[in-house]
Formats: sequence, structure tokens, C-alpha cells
Amino acid sequence: MILKAILFDLDDTLLWDERSVQEAFTAACQAGIAKYPTLKAKELEGAVRQEARALYESYETFPFTKMIGINPFEALWGDFSEGDDDNFRKLQALAPAYRREAWTKGLAFLGVDDPHLGQTLGELFPAERRARPIVYEQTFPLLDALKGKYKLLLLTNGSPDLQKEKIAGVPQLAAYFDHIVISGTFGHGKPSEAIFKHAMELLAIEPGEGLMVGDKLTTDILGSNRVGMRNVWINHHHIKRTDEIIPSYEISDISELAAIIQKLSEA
Repeated sequence: MILKAILFDLDDTLLWDERSVQEAFTAACQAGIAKYPTLKAKELEGAVRQEARALYESYETFPFTKMIGINPFEALWGDFSEGDDDNFRKLQALAPAYRREAWTKGLAFLGVDDPHLGQTLGELFPAERRARPIVYEQTFPLLDALKGKYKLLLLTNGSPDLQKEKIAGVPQLAAYFDHIVISGTFGHGKPSEAIFKHAMELLAIEPGEGLMVGDKLTTDILGSNRVGMRNVWINHHHIKRTDEIIPSYEISDISELAAIIQKLSEA
């Protein structure tokens, strides 16, 4: 079938979220080292990530956040001020203590008992993350080449307010898309078939007329496979995959996508 629409994931597909988070962790950890010079940045980051994940999974909201696709480190800077589901109100209430406790427990794991510093770093990390809306170098050249030739849809997992903030942090991004679908607004996250079917309805396409592009096998590729849509897996870290989830195409950089789209358009 003729390719009519391209569906893009957001985080670590168009936006370099992994780098934004890493740089925010580095900045916050350096602030901790300024007070306790014996600390090491990588050790503190590892401890905070470990404690954050354990805390996050202990909350009654965890099954919901897993289904919507909100990870523990997004929750370290999200406010959860939007979304109709009651779980967003619970997350909104939990967020300040979660940030504080993750950093306080991370420090304690390394032998530093300083709740005040935990509070300070817990609020510094969100500020540092918000200051870093990083886009891949090839994102806009690619979107420029596709706009007007194909229908474009942004299909992203996450909390409505957080994903909207990420998009707003790169002001020119939203205008490229005919539709933007956020799992926290829709009520189901990738790889649910429901959110892919919703996207196809918005685009008025059949599965064979779309192409899903994303960096996660377990969400972007699995979900599009379930509805019979071709897909492209961006394997940034050259991970060796099993045959459990098989993408239609595999690339290591978004700059390689144009050639695949051209090939499909000529088929």
C-alpha cells in the first residue's frame, strides 16, 4: 500500500531526552559534591536512580504510570497538573515528597545524612532538566523534508503536562504535526492497540498506509506490530535484540530514515 502517514515517537526519537536527563543529573550531583567533596557524581546519580525507582514502584499509582508510560526519572521533574484520571491527582500530591525522598535516600545510601540537601537537590534537578530541551541535529531537516508530503502524527507516552512542556520547550516542533496524541490524555499507552487505532482514525489511514518510528521495541515497535503497521526501530545504542519483537527496519540514527521512507514511497 502507498505510504500516506508517518507516526513519530517523541522522547529519544525527535527529542534527545536521555541526554537532557543525564545532564540534569550531572548538574544536580555536582551541586551535592560542592557541599560534600568526597561524593562522586556517578555514584550519587546511581544511588538516586536506584532509590527513585524503588520509591516509584512502591506507590499505588505504579500500575497506572507503567500503563501510561511514565518512567521514574520523568516523575523526578513532573508536576502532574493535568490529566482527567484520578491517578494524576495522586501523583501530583506525591511529587514533592518523591523528589525529596529520592535524593535524600540516595545521599543516605552513600553515607550522607542531610535531608535539607536532599530537598535542595530534589528541586534543583527539575530546574536543570527544564533548562535542557535538546533536539537531535537531524530532527528538523527530516521534518522539513516530510512536511506536506505525508500526514505526520506525534504519538507519545507520558503525562499530559510533562509531554506538552517538552513539546513547548522546542517551540517550532508542534507545527509540523497534523495531530499530537499523548497517552495520558488518551487513557492508554503504547503498546496498546487502542492508541494506535486511535491514531489511525485521526489520520484516516489503514495500517499498511502508516509507518511508526520510535526508539523502544516494547512500545513503539510492539504496538505497531500488533495493528499490522510497518515500523522503524532507532537503535541508538546498538542493542542486540532477540526475535521476540521484530521491527520492519532498524537504524542507528534518524538521519537514516529518509532513505527508508523514499524506498517505501516508490514501492
